[in-house]
Amino acid sequence: MNLELTREFIDNLRLQIENNQEGEVKDLLLELHAADIAEIMEVLSLEEAKYIYLLLDGEKASDVLIELPEDDRRRFLNALPPEYIARQFIEYMDSDDAADILGELDEDRKKSVLNEIGDVEIAGDIVDLLEYDEESAGGIMAKELVSVNENWSVATCLKEISRQAEDVDDIYYVYVVDDDNKLKGVLSLKKLILNSTSTLIKNIFNEDVKWVKTDTPQAEVAQIMEKYDLVAIPVVDEIGRLKGRITFDDVMDVIREEAERDYNMVSGITGEVEASDKVWQLTRARVPWLMVGLFGGIMGAQVIGAHEASLQKVPATAFFIPLIAAMAGNVGVQSSSIVVQTLASGVRDYTTPWQKLFKQLSVAFVTGAIFSVMILLYNLIFSDSLGLTYAVSISLFIVMTIASVFGSLIPLALHKLKIDPAVATGPFITTLNDVLGLTIYLLISQLFLDFI
Repeated sequence: MNLELTREFIDNLRLQIENNQEGEVKDLLLELHAADIAEIMEVLSLEEAKYIYLLLDGEKASDVLIELPEDDRRRFLNALPPEYIARQFIEYMDSDDAADILGELDEDRKKSVLNEIGDVEIAGDIVDLLEYDEESAGGIMAKELVSVNENWSVATCLKEISRQAEDVDDIYYVYVVDDDNKLKGVLSLKKLILNSTSTLIKNIFNEDVKWVKTDTPQAEVAQIMEKYDLVAIPVVDEIGRLKGRITFDDVMDVIREEAERDYNMVSGITGEVEASDKVWQLTRARVPWLMVGLFGGIMGAQVIGAHEASLQKVPATAFFIPLIAAMAGNVGVQSSSIVVQTLASGVRDYTTPWQKLFKQLSVAFVTGAIFSVMILLYNLIFSDSLGLTYAVSISLFIVMTIASVFGSLIPLALHKLKIDPAVATGPFITTLNDVLGLTIYLLISQLFLDFI
């Protein structure tokens, strides 16, 4: 069923909840996808959301919980007793999702929920996952997987796969391990079916398997899976023991989160924020980079103030200040964005720093030349001052060249220093290039005063 979330639909649902029409509401929920139910809950009050949530069966309820935004989910969980969270949600979830949910709770409430989980093995898996850094492979992996011993026969292997599959939603790969649970390779289901039941697994499995360690950054995991078109990847510890697996849906979440974070940083917003956050949260996320912009504006004003005499002598010089500042900022952001995108994609670049610099200089010279000639032609037609015409064109060429190189080298330098290069884009580069562009333009204009 495709849901159209209209005001009429919500008002009708609220009326059914108010009249305690449990049967009608439950029938409606059965036809909806978990993501649609989560979307409905976002616009309902806490009590209304709680009412429809309690009508869901365990598996559907756990799916809906995962789809809820983090803030709404935390607020909702705090309104439910620990035993209900454990038995209605956690025990129906994959271990990675359960660990993510519990990781959002405070320590006391987390312990209370863990103590209410009936299956000690499930609770143990969740506790293990909570020990890993949430932005590492261990933090996003799931314990549920299918593994077989290399010394087993095909017959034994088939029985084990059938048993283990009960706890795994989707089987993408069958992993082969040794007696110490060290990862040896992957087993093709095709080979498993085609070989006789007495064949040993060690004779038919594929040793060529991509894997990541538990401490591998999640962004790197996403890059590896994208590069090799993997739908799942095994996770091993420092000595190669199989600890879990990461599936493509987990990686999609990582890619989306990384893209949102980089976009926020490029836009001058720190932290993870959403439109639904409180006013103070949104304000706090914007203030730091706006402070950078304010500081840059003050510096720009100081630069203009230092050349006040020149501006008074030739007021027309001030007409091109916005042009110079805008072109410097735009070119800098364009150059830095290309570099940041390349670094974020994980594409290997075998060129030396000097080759990178020469390439950026070449691009800067070409673009600078194009736009400086365009503004030169414009001023030759519309300006009466030959000196100002030359000053603007020369300044624009120099400013665009420097801004392009500057915007490329800063992200590379930050990346070399293990600092997220996304911080180099947006307000940071724009502000620096604005100030630098103004300084160059006004100095060159002053040199041409004798010709005006």
